[in-house]
Amino acid sequence: METKAKQNGTAKRQNATVNKEVQKKLTEEAIGKTVVLEKKPTIEKPVINLDDRIQKFEKLRGLATQRERLTQTLSELTKFNYNQSGSASFHIRDSHNLEFKTTNTNLIKLVTEHLQSTLEQRKSEIEQEIVQFEL
Repeated sequence: METKAKQNGTAKRQNATVNKEVQKKLTEEAIGKTVVLEKKPTIEKPVINLDDRIQKFEKLRGLATQRERLTQTLSELTKFNYNQSGSASFHIRDSHNLEFKTTNTNLIKLVTEHLQSTLEQRKSEIEQEIVQFEL
């Protein structure tokens, strides 16, 4: 009767390869060969002049201002949604003084919900830009 045992030799092969590399380096050091260690390239940050830095700061301030305005608009829209009674009207006027008016509460609710989701999405995009912003 023949007995076969399964062997997983992957760990032994990895250890043997690592040990051979270590032995080779130690041997080279012992006989006086110079061992060159790999050097990681140093990354130098580019020098930013003062005008560029101020311009970036102004851009960051603009993003912060946009976020504040969106937060305020969302707050006002939320108050409107919660305080909406049976009678409400919605008016839109363009640059040519053409006007759209409605008192349909279902339509007003749909428009305000869509507006709110759009504003929240834009607010999260601006917040992401602020978090990733580098001076």
